Amino acid sequence: MARGVLYVVFVVPVVLSIIFASSVLGQVLQEPDRELNMMQFEISDRPIISNKAIGIIGLESSYSTSTPIEIQVSVKDEKFDCGDLYVTIYSASSKAVVTQSGFFGQCFGDESIILPLDDDFSETVDEPGNYEIKVEMYDKQQQNIISTVGKFSVK
Repeated sequence: MARGVLYVVFVVPVVLSIIFASSVLGQVLQEPDRELNMMQFEISDRPIISNKAIGIIGLESSYSTSTPIEIQVSVKDEKFDCGDLYVTIYSASSKAVVTQSGFFGQCFGDESIILPLDDDFSETVDEPGNYEIKVEMYDKQQQNIISTVGKFSVK
């Protein structure tokens, strides 16, 4: 009796949730222009436009371990008037990701604008060393990218 209750309470819900999740994922992947991309950090063949279209504002050359890195991004290309902004900090030596932030649906008018809209990028790096910060802006269709890289150290 207790064993039957155990199966009904614990095992059956797990099995049903796996079946339901598989069904939903299968239906979503059947939609046009949908794919399952598990390797989001792989090098893509999407065109990358010159970094003159995007710039990092407020990046210092050196920070202390207790000082937050606060930057803004300037976008000057009207093709990227709406899209997703990603800011990633890497260790310069190992290229390991230290932190990454995403700001989705960054839409603005025709003039150049300071991003992120209605939000702030502020991260603290605890370990002393040399770092790179990469800023990427994807267009609304996720077909084109503009990016730039800055370097700084933490002491």
